[in-house]
Amino acid sequence: MSDLFLGLKEKVSSQNIKIVFPEGLDERIIKAAARLADEKILTPILVGDKQAVESKAQELNVSVAGMEIYDPKSYEGMDELVASFVERRKGKATEEDARKILLDENYFGTMLVHTNKAEGLVSGAAHSTADTVRPALQIIKTKEGVKKTSGVFIMVRGEEKYVFADCAINISPDSQDLAEIALESAKTAQMFDIDPRVAMLSFSTKGSAKSPETEKVAEAVKISKERSPELVLDGEFQFDAAFVPSVAAKKAPDSPLKGDANVFVFPSLEAGNIGYKIAQRLGNFEAVGPILQGLNRPVNDLSRGCDDEDVYKLSLITAAQALSK
Repeated sequence: MSDLFLGLKEKVSSQNIKIVFPEGLDERIIKAAARLADEKILTPILVGDKQAVESKAQELNVSVAGMEIYDPKSYEGMDELVASFVERRKGKATEEDARKILLDENYFGTMLVHTNKAEGLVSGAAHSTADTVRPALQIIKTKEGVKKTSGVFIMVRGEEKYVFADCAINISPDSQDLAEIALESAKTAQMFDIDPRVAMLSFSTKGSAKSPETEKVAEAVKISKERSPELVLDGEFQFDAAFVPSVAAKKAPDSPLKGDANVFVFPSLEAGNIGYKIAQRLGNFEAVGPILQGLNRPVNDLSRGCDDEDVYKLSLITAAQALSK
């Protein structure tokens, strides 16, 4: 395990953090939850039929000791969740609607977080990103001053750590969106002991090309600097001008980044998704995430192709986010 996760493990262990796993019958979830409970890192809350979960755990030869298992169909606190959901949705759901909606494991799990029964949620092993994110946006909602959530990856290779954003959520962010993504990504970087040096990426460096796409990024840089003047942030940059000091000296000699960026904000989801996968597959970086940022409480989305190690690691991250908050 990399130093990144060893550090997170040490940080969150024995902090009485509870994380909800709506996909309580998935064997990858059960294996990871058993490990997290056994190592006394956090208390997993598995959502599902208690007998079915225990039976599945027995098949996998793991213990459910140290876990909590809640079934929406028999949960004793459902009346409280229903009332809270109706209030949160502000007239968009009746009590009858709420009782049906909260039988959905992701909505149920998200309400456990909202009502402080847990500090965070990890889902997505068997659900789409939309299934995970939609309840979070409706219930947890974005932080004050943040209009949209975004998804980042921490790219890890040995002692190297970088933040790539947005690689998961916003298809075509505008200048305001990009600025927001940049500032939230800087905060995420700090959580992982990365001193943020933010580069706003494009196919142009400091006006070397002119188009609506490059001007969008340049405007995002201006907005970001106005909102957070103390942050080391610059652009628009081609990747090499943001990352290679010798190239930066030629293309952007007056930039404070000096080719030493460690947080990279891509101009579109298309670019971000392609970029992180190239680094992962050709550069042999471990891509940790996507980590959702901008929400009031941590909710994170697994890939449906994940394994139990991925679940374990994203759980550490979610617990660290909760602790940071």
